[in-house]
Amino acid sequence: MAAPFRHASFYRFVPLPDPEAVAEQLRAWGLRGLTGNITVAAEGLSAAVAAPTDVLAAFEAALVSGFDLAFAGLHFKRNDCERLPFTLLKVHVKPEIVAFGVEGVSGLQDGASTHVSPQQWRALLDDPDTVVIDNRNSFEWKLGRFRGAIDPGVAHFRDFPAYVEAHREAWAGKTVAMYCTGGIRCEKTAAWMQAQGLKVAQLDGGILNFFELMPDAAADWEGECYVFDKRIAIDPTRQQPTGTTAEDVFTDPADHWRLARARRLDP
Repeated sequence: MAAPFRHASFYRFVPLPDPEAVAEQLRAWGLRGLTGNITVAAEGLSAAVAAPTDVLAAFEAALVSGFDLAFAGLHFKRNDCERLPFTLLKVHVKPEIVAFGVEGVSGLQDGASTHVSPQQWRALLDDPDTVVIDNRNSFEWKLGRFRGAIDPGVAHFRDFPAYVEAHREAWAGKTVAMYCTGGIRCEKTAAWMQAQGLKVAQLDGGILNFFELMPDAAADWEGECYVFDKRIAIDPTRQQPTGTTAEDVFTDPADHWRLARARRLDP
């Protein structure tokens, strides 16, 4: 029997001259049953939403056909859910869809393509001239990671640039292969890292895309993947719930606020 709900995550860096108007239009659609979080900024849109499958399909169709086709061809990373992972729909307008912390850096910056497919990513994991960097927070790396991946030890995404600066010389001549949950953090950092003289490869679509396209993803992934909703974690087969709780994830006292935030997701 098919699962009653479906989750989709997606983003696109695209100029949006009036993000407030985009947000208002999204709210005005009023699709009953759609839940999740959508962030809109002048640099684009990022979202994680869930709904009954027919409602989600209607939302996706409206998004890709609206807004002067700014989101045509958008890549939705989907997986089925037995229960809704969100309670409400929230549409936010922010200065950035993901905050990097370096002035002037935008996901709209030009740079040579750094995307690699899941199949190419697997080959990079076996390449001795590759440094594999987890572009997420430390608590996420501890829960699960690609084999051989380094934890930069950052508590916030804005700490990542300092880590790169400190290791740039040591990485000279190597490929810096980085990944994150859905790809958006890597998208924001790739052109900036290229400008630092680094050879960069980013996993296209992130961990979620790897899980979706690689049936044997567990051969390269150790543990579980944290997701920012009621499911808490998924495994490489995208099954949930895994039994992992927020209390299992946030064991560091410094993460007490993250634990409180996760608890607020229920019921």
